[in-house]
Amino acid sequence: MKNKTSLPPQEGEARPSRCPDNSAFKQQKLPAWKPQLTIESVLSSFFLIGGFCLSVGVCLILSANSVREIQIDYSDKCSDCSKLRENSSNWNKECHCSVNFMLKEDILGDVFMYYGLQNFYQNHRRYVISRSDAQLLGRNVNIQKSYCAPFTTYRNGTPMAPCGAIANSMFNDTIDLFYNLNSSVIQVPLLKTGNSWWTDKNVKFRNPKSYNLSSAFAGTARPPYWQKPVYLLDEEDERNNGYVNDDFIIWMRVSAFATFRNLYRRIRRIRQFADGLPAGNYTFRISYNFPVTKFKGRKHVILSTVVWSGGSNPFLGIAYVVTGTAATLTGFVITAIHLKLRKKKTYFQK
Repeated sequence: MKNKTSLPPQEGEARPSRCPDNSAFKQQKLPAWKPQLTIESVLSSFFLIGGFCLSVGVCLILSANSVREIQIDYSDKCSDCSKLRENSSNWNKECHCSVNFMLKEDILGDVFMYYGLQNFYQNHRRYVISRSDAQLLGRNVNIQKSYCAPFTTYRNGTPMAPCGAIANSMFNDTIDLFYNLNSSVIQVPLLKTGNSWWTDKNVKFRNPKSYNLSSAFAGTARPPYWQKPVYLLDEEDERNNGYVNDDFIIWMRVSAFATFRNLYRRIRRIRQFADGLPAGNYTFRISYNFPVTKFKGRKHVILSTVVWSGGSNPFLGIAYVVTGTAATLTGFVITAIHLKLRKKKTYFQK
C-alpha cells in the first residue's frame, strides 16, 4: 500500500489560503472608539490638566507650609557621649546628655516626635535583604539559610533573635521631653504604642507562641549591638515586647534615602498638654547609645504637627505645580503654532 504524499501545487494553480474565515469571531471585528484629535480637544485637555495640577499643587504647598515643626540637632551637643560610644567596649556604660530649647509659640493639636538620621544608607542591597521575615512571623526556622549572615549565630552556635543587619543596627537612643514651668520641671507624657502601621503590627510581625516571652525566646541571644534581649525592649508594657515592639517595627521598614526620619513618640494630650505643647522652655534628656561619628552622620529630634496632606514635605506640591506649569505652557505653545499656521494658510488661499 503506497503512502499518499502531498504534491506541491503546479504552476498556475491557486495556493490554499491560510487566512482565518472572514467571520466576526475569527477576524475579531470588535467595536472600538477612536478619538478625533481636533485642535479644540487637544488645547482644552492641556489647559484643564494644567489648571487642575496647579490648583492641587498650590493647595498641597499651602498645607505643608502650615505644619508647625521644630528640629534639634544633638550630635554636637552630646559630643562627650558620642566619643564614649565610638569605642565598642563601652557598650554597657550609660551616658546621658541634655538639650535645652524654647518654643516661642504654642504648638496646637496632635504633636509627633521623630528621630532623624543623616548620612545613614539603609538602601544598600545587602543591608535591605539582611532579615528573616519568617523569623519575624514567630516561626521556628533555620536562619542559617536566610540572608541574615553574618548576623545569624554566635560562635557557640546560639542563634540571634532577631537576626540580620537591619535589626542589629536598630536606633536605640532614649529621648524624654521635659517642660520647664517656672521653678518646676514637668515630664511631657509620651505615647510609645500605636505608632506603627496596622498591617505591620498585626500581620507582618508576630511573637513565637508560648506561655511567656522569655520562654518563647529561650535558646536565642540578642544581636551584638543591642543592650537588651528582644523580649525586654519595653519593660513597662509586656504587650509592646518582642517582634511586635513599635520601635522595632518602625525601624525594620527601611528608608530609600540616606537622610530620613522615623516616628518615635506621640504627645499624650492630658493636663497642661491637652491642647498640644504650650510655649515655653523645654529640655530633651537623651540616653545616648547610637553612634554616628564613624559614618559622618547626624542625629536630630523633630517635633511636628501633621495636616490632611501629611507632614512638612512640599515635594508633592512642587511636583504638581511643575507638571501644571508645563502642561499650561505646552497649551500656549500649541495655540501659538496653530494660529501662525492658520494665518499662513489663509494668506496662501487668498
